[in-house]
Amino acid sequence: MLSYVLRRLGQAVIVLVIVSIIVFGLLHVLPGGLVRAQLGPRASRYAVHQLTRQEGLTKPVVVQYAIWFWHLLHGTLGHSYSQDTPVASLLTQYFVRTLVLAGTALLLTIILAIPLGTLQGARRNKTADYTISGSLLTVYSMPTFLLGVILIYFLSITFRVLPTTATNFGQNFGTDVRVLILPILTLSLGNIAFFSRYVRSSVIDNLGEDYVRTARAKGVGHRRIVVRHVLRNSLLPFVSVVGISLPTIISGALIVEVLFNYPGMGTLYWHSQQSRTYPVLLGIILLLTLTVVIGNLLADLTYAALDPRIRYV
Repeated sequence: MLSYVLRRLGQAVIVLVIVSIIVFGLLHVLPGGLVRAQLGPRASRYAVHQLTRQEGLTKPVVVQYAIWFWHLLHGTLGHSYSQDTPVASLLTQYFVRTLVLAGTALLLTIILAIPLGTLQGARRNKTADYTISGSLLTVYSMPTFLLGVILIYFLSITFRVLPTTATNFGQNFGTDVRVLILPILTLSLGNIAFFSRYVRSSVIDNLGEDYVRTARAKGVGHRRIVVRHVLRNSLLPFVSVVGISLPTIISGALIVEVLFNYPGMGTLYWHSQQSRTYPVLLGIILLLTLTVVIGNLLADLTYAALDPRIRYV
């Protein structure tokens, strides 16, 4: 187990180094160069020259990468000239809000998908299975932005029970938490359909195992078999699915944030793209990559810890 953990940690580090090289390369292929991208096309030659020397862009590329990577390890990602703020401070501020949104949506997804998928699998090809599957697949087939617009139309415009935007969330302790309901629902519903479908398939597979037939031969009831035995075994591979789905959840969160004007990483990315604040854009890419790598690593380690039958060599 220890060798597996060390190997996975090594793989995660390699992935992050490769991504850092790609991001560093993107910095040097920006239109007009990094300095022009930061200062704008109207910057004077003196300002361009000063920033070029300040950033060490006159040194060899390998030396530049070594310096940049060293700063990266210390949390220094550059400066946002459009907002006159260090990139690391901006990312810290906005990432916490994205983490709240994506984490809450993921928690809601898991809480609802497990019982729904179990019910579908236990009642395979019956009314409950068809009803739940049809409803969830309808939601799953919709793009995230379309689902969000539909929820806004019915819950905010037609019935006026929820706020339309979440602009001021997290700026004070008196924030109305209702502003989170629509973004969380938009982000969760499609994932609930995907997760529950996976749980359904896993439950159906386990219902055909020998231990289930043995339990039935001993007179154990169907409900007890599903709850006490089948569900536990069905959830083991589900852990890996959650880890694999992290990129989808995070990317979906970015779209939802822009749709509802939620002050998170998605909104920051959108505004930075409009203002061509490339250090912020590349910092977001690095941070999201780190989040996905850590999420997948934790999912693999959790799966290995939960299933004692697995021996990683």
